[in-house]
Amino acid sequence: MQLAELKILSVLAEERNMRKAADRLFVSQPALSQRLQSIEREWETQIFLRSKKGLTITPAGEKVIAYANETLKREEQVREEIFALDSKVYGTLKLAVASATGQYWLPRMLKRYVDRFPQVKISLVTGWSSEILSRMYEDDVHIGIIRGNPEWKGEKQHLFSDPLYLVDKTIRSLEGLSRTDKPFIQFRSDSTYYQQIQDWWHMHFLSRPDRTIVVDQIETCKEMAAHGIGYAILPKVSLTPQDTDLHKIPLLDRQHQPIQRETWLLTHEHYGKLKQVQAFIDLAGER
Repeated sequence: MQLAELKILSVLAEERNMRKAADRLFVSQPALSQRLQSIEREWETQIFLRSKKGLTITPAGEKVIAYANETLKREEQVREEIFALDSKVYGTLKLAVASATGQYWLPRMLKRYVDRFPQVKISLVTGWSSEILSRMYEDDVHIGIIRGNPEWKGEKQHLFSDPLYLVDKTIRSLEGLSRTDKPFIQFRSDSTYYQQIQDWWHMHFLSRPDRTIVVDQIETCKEMAAHGIGYAILPKVSLTPQDTDLHKIPLLDRQHQPIQRETWLLTHEHYGKLKQVQAFIDLAGER
């Protein structure tokens, strides 16, 4: 089976819809249908069930599609190894980055990278640190950038420490926090971040905040605090010199040291042979 046919199966499995798959593959829907019929005849089995609701993968189809995806992944790895033989830096760089780092730190970093290595294509996904770590274990990406301090047996490079601050328009001290009736505004994050906040809170207060508002994005959390709706705990990376209306109270531990979120770069040792990967690691390590 040719690589083009494997790609057809992979895209159809992702989209489960002939029209959407045809658009991605830049072919007409009738032509795609004919190609699929030809592939199924070659395999002597039905790979998809067709209905008005879309495509459903058959049990036999699951095995064929798994083979297709494995072959495509191996083909891409071989191409990257061939690219690595060349002195130029090009190919595809696959990044998975924790959301806060992706929003505030990564854009400046990527700007420097693409200016220096314009021939490299960037593939980027963002999410919670737990999701990024799962992608790393599944070997889906070249580099993972993660918050916290994960256990990782591969290559691991510390990027930066990120102190946490309680921010509000009017509250200037912990004494003011104990007297306020404002809600605590939280953004959704992974469990290690919540644990840091809870440990700090219980160290200073006997009970939880009376009112809490939970939002999806860190930037929404920051904007609500900036508009005086409530107070928030934010990492330094999300705060800019323009945030002059917000009072910032550093979170300290029992030894009066700043409570921080560490940010790490993770990769597998074998990816260090790829020039586009090593170039990113080297650039991230520059101060």
